[in-house]
Order: sequence, then structure tokens, then C-alpha cells
Amino acid sequence: MTLEAAEAPMSGNGDARPVNVLCMKWGEAFGPEWVNRLHAGVARHLAIPHRFVCFTDDPAGLHPEVEHFPLIEVEVPSGELDLRWRKLAVFRRELYDLEGTALFLDLDVVIVGSLDPFFAEPGEFLIIRDDDLMPAKPLRWIHPARARRMSRVGNSSVFRFEVGAHADILETFVRDPAAAIADQPNRREQEYLTEELWRQGLLRYWPKEWCVSFKKHCIPLLFASYLRDPAPPVGARIIVFAGSLKIPDAIAGRGEKWYRRIGRSEWLAEAWSE
Repeated sequence: MTLEAAEAPMSGNGDARPVNVLCMKWGEAFGPEWVNRLHAGVARHLAIPHRFVCFTDDPAGLHPEVEHFPLIEVEVPSGELDLRWRKLAVFRRELYDLEGTALFLDLDVVIVGSLDPFFAEPGEFLIIRDDDLMPAKPLRWIHPARARRMSRVGNSSVFRFEVGAHADILETFVRDPAAAIADQPNRREQEYLTEELWRQGLLRYWPKEWCVSFKKHCIPLLFASYLRDPAPPVGARIIVFAGSLKIPDAIAGRGEKWYRRIGRSEWLAEAWSE
């Protein structure tokens, strides 16, 4: 953080402290360039003073301006292959020297608009509504109770919280991780996170036009994709890559079905540049 940032006036969250933008990297699925590109996008689109922090098991190759701390281990039951439960570590009561408001971003998102409103939006905890990123699921309502639960699930690609304010979420999981995982319909950390916050009456969602799916909102439907190239919808600030289609594939125009073409996306390549 620069001296100018340290001496800057109050930021958009009403706090003199810089806000925090957090991400995680572990294993070999994402190299350091993913962190560096996300950092560059944040630097371009967040005007208020901030710290960019990566929790990682390997900081090699990270840009010098990326702060990094050792990845906090969250033990998952033997045989559990979905390691995204590790994201719950950000809810530790003490998170290294971090304080104040934090925005967590997955590595496979692309920033295309100002992030400042993410720190001004009212609410103690905000997250994407997962249904806003997915096709409609009318058959889900065959089982109404389960459907109601699934309809409120948040997508943890982008969420905001106060550091240390939700330590109970992590502590409940750590006490009995097998029970927490078994209780979720799809056995993912975002279902558990959503349900805990919903029970506390703290669950809030971002305006749906802010965080959009590349597949659902940017690629024209069906054969219209052969007439128009992908484009971000009006109001989009973050493009989310939910599912198997990844950012490099989208930029290269590969990965979709034969009946749905991925055209030229120079805007995406530029937004994801270092």
C-alpha cells in the first residue's frame, strides 16, 4: 500500500481504513497469472484505497503489489474432493492483520466495471444469487421445500463481509465438517454458507445486473451466436465463469456446443490483461 493510500480520506465504505479485496490460490489448477490478472482488474476498477490479498500455498510468480499470506488450512473429511470448503477460512475471527470490509473474488471472474459500488451497497453480508447465473429450473419445484432452499443459494464467486464478524460460520464447520457437508443438497461450501447466513437473517444479494454469467448473459442464444459476438450486458461489473467454460477458452472462442458459437471477445481479453 502506498503512502498516498494510507493518508487518503475516508473511502466509499465510510471507514478511514482501506478496504480489502481477497482471493485464494492453491494447487495447480490456477497459476500465478490468474492472481495477477485479477489484481490488475481490481487496480483498474476500484478507485477507493484498498489492499489486494491472496491466500496461497505458493506465492511464486505473484506481482510484487499482491500481498500474500499462507493459505489457512480448513480440514475436510477424508474422501471429500471439493476443496472449495477452504474458502470458509476467510471467516476466521482473526485473519492475519486484516480489518474492516472485505470483498472476496474467485480467480475465474473478469472485472469489466467499477467495483466501488460493491463497498457502498447496504447490507452486512452480500453475495450473488446463484439462480441469477443459471438457466431456469422449473422442474425443481416438484419438491417445494428443497426448491425454496435451493432458490436462496448464493454463489460465492463474489461476496462481501466484515473481517471477523462471522467466525461462527467457520467454527460450526470445524466442529463437525462431515455433518455440515452432509446437510447440503449439493455438498458445496456456498450452500452451507448461504444457509447459515439465512438462518441469522443476514443474507443479502447483489443487484443481479452487477455479476453476470458469461455463458448465460454474454453469449447470444443458440444460432443467434453465429450472427453476433459475445458482449457484456448493460450494467455488468463482473463476469462470472460458472461451470466448465473457462476464461482462456472463451477468449479463444472454444468450449461451447456446436449450436452455440463463441465469437470474438477482444473486450474480454482486454479486461483480463495484466
